[in-house]
Amino acid sequence: MDAWKPILLANVNLPNSEKITTYLGHGGYQALRTALTMQPEQIIQEVKASGLRGRGGAGFPTGVKWGFMPKDAPVKYLAVNTDEGEPGTFKDRLIVERDPHSILEGVIIAAYAVGIHRAFVYIRGEFFLGVKRWIKAIADAYQHGYLGKNILDSGFDLDVSVHRGAGAYICGEETAMIESLEGKRGEPRLKPPYPAQVGLWGKPTLVQNIETLANIPHIVQRGAAWYATIGTEQSKGPKIFCVSGHVNRPGNYELPLGTSLREIVYEHAGGVRMNRALKAVIPGGASTPLLLADKLDVPMAFETLQAAGSALGTGAVIVMDETTDMVEVTRRTTSFFVHESCGNCVLCRIGGTRMLEILERMSNNCAQPDDLEKLEFLARGIYGPTFCPMGTGMCEPISSALKLFRGEFAARVPQPVMA
Repeated sequence: MDAWKPILLANVNLPNSEKITTYLGHGGYQALRTALTMQPEQIIQEVKASGLRGRGGAGFPTGVKWGFMPKDAPVKYLAVNTDEGEPGTFKDRLIVERDPHSILEGVIIAAYAVGIHRAFVYIRGEFFLGVKRWIKAIADAYQHGYLGKNILDSGFDLDVSVHRGAGAYICGEETAMIESLEGKRGEPRLKPPYPAQVGLWGKPTLVQNIETLANIPHIVQRGAAWYATIGTEQSKGPKIFCVSGHVNRPGNYELPLGTSLREIVYEHAGGVRMNRALKAVIPGGASTPLLLADKLDVPMAFETLQAAGSALGTGAVIVMDETTDMVEVTRRTTSFFVHESCGNCVLCRIGGTRMLEILERMSNNCAQPDDLEKLEFLARGIYGPTFCPMGTGMCEPISSALKLFRGEFAARVPQPVMA
């Protein structure tokens, strides 16, 4: 393919890239000026036509989501999700720390399109630099007339503020984030009703991911037709892939959706370290099923990864070489999800703990003869019926590891002694 020039990450390596002067010097806030000359419905239709899908993990069509917001509600809110708790994911943090105005411009355009006058940025508590960058970017935007009353003499008003969470994975789920924003314990709400109908303080709320919002200025400025030429038929636009694990050059790589997993790992991330063989890849973050090396040519897109038995998720590519102990990988992953469970439903709270106990016995070579069957039984039972998707996300890596590397698990379980 032709050399790809970053769109979303075009500014991140510039000197003083986080400053508003740098952003303005590279065309920043021109898309906002364009948007304010358009009718809100025009912007929504343009985002729909672009084919942009949410980059936070679920992949729901962004323009459709905006269209769900009621037009006649007197009070509506925008909640900006900067929680980014999925293991292996570090794209949103990069944009917030190095190019926060690209997100903020998307926030303002989204708010204008949907008729929102109050936005809340929710950010993971551990992102100390990100918090500072958000606060500074918002303050500078107010000073330059891009926030506050009568933005750029358009008659549109918007206020934005930053709110830190306490670092809970579950608050990446939109309704749990809303609960946390309201000052409550971060636990998911029952859906429906969805946030577009009943969100923050019972008002219609649009919840959007950082990377999703960073796409908006480019769609407005360059048009939906241009944007739709990037990617695949069902997965449009650029995507930031977070590559980590056993590769020579871990990092964030922005590429068109549909780029093969092989190209991402071997051309951009420099291949597997020490020239070892690739054993398995997690393509979309820790809660997505594993893929073997025979799936390296799968295009990294929503529809193709689903057909391959996994999911794009957040685009977090975790590479494991031939020396990897898959039992230990599964134990550590399960330990994370058990620790992060909100404890709201028994399946997740108790079932996750039981699965972790089994995996710990396997890792310590003290498993019981029926542990493998118990683990499979629990993973099947927890998958699906939990209150929120976290229980399913906990079981995905276990089920796929058992399917693809069953022998490694069976080797840790003692065989019954024959009489």
